[in-house]
Amino acid sequence: MVKLICAIIFISAFTFCKCQNASKEKQIKMDSTLKLTNEEWQKRLLPEQYDVLRNKGTEKPYSSELNNEYSKGVYVCAGCGAELFNSDQKFESHCGWPSFDNEIGKGTNIEKKPDFSYGMIRTEIICSKCGGHLGHIFDDGPTVTGKRYCVNGLSLKFIKTP
Repeated sequence: MVKLICAIIFISAFTFCKCQNASKEKQIKMDSTLKLTNEEWQKRLLPEQYDVLRNKGTEKPYSSELNNEYSKGVYVCAGCGAELFNSDQKFESHCGWPSFDNEIGKGTNIEKKPDFSYGMIRTEIICSKCGGHLGHIFDDGPTVTGKRYCVNGLSLKFIKTP
């Protein structure tokens, strides 16, 4: 019985390390060119935006007006204005948050980081310019990319194009 428990612990530890190393290889290094103090962020953002962008909070599902936004335009970071997604990349995923199948900048505008919070293995997406938490990316998207960027609407602003 002790050998079985030891074997399970060893296999679990090996698997965890392997997943952690694989995730590190896919990471993109964040630049974070916009650095503000917590007080400056609190003045710049609404309290709900501050919770999402700076404290990695999550808005309630189906609460964002951006879920139903289908106009042509660009989705930018609510913290710093960095361009993140085009309206052509948005799709309805029925998950409760705005969803996109790709990003602007071919991986330079959004950092990907392993997230092991709440007992899950996920990939967090973060604005490369200001370090703001956007949401998570999953490999269950319905388009050819196979990706679903599940983004808190509070972390975005939408700019319509004429």
